[in-house]
Amino acid sequence: MPNLLEATKEYWKKLDQLEAAYKRDEVSLEEVDTRVSELMAELGDERRAALNYVWLGARRFWNEQRETVVGVAFLGILTYAWAIVSQAA
Repeated sequence: MPNLLEATKEYWKKLDQLEAAYKRDEVSLEEVDTRVSELMAELGDERRAALNYVWLGARRFWNEQRETVVGVAFLGILTYAWAIVSQAA
């Protein structure tokens, strides 16, 4: 499972290091722009991997537990309807 929280922490850590290096005049503004683009791309890849993992898990759950999900939803709808009708009476 992709660890999006850890990847985000690492992104901010690298960004802070890059900012510090820029303030010390160790890297140029062009290098900062290039590196920030690279860091954003890395984080974007991690986010896509995490979303893909969640999506595939949800699809697998739906395929394996479809009848259970539909049954629980149906019971929820019936309970809600019963509560509404009993309040009106």
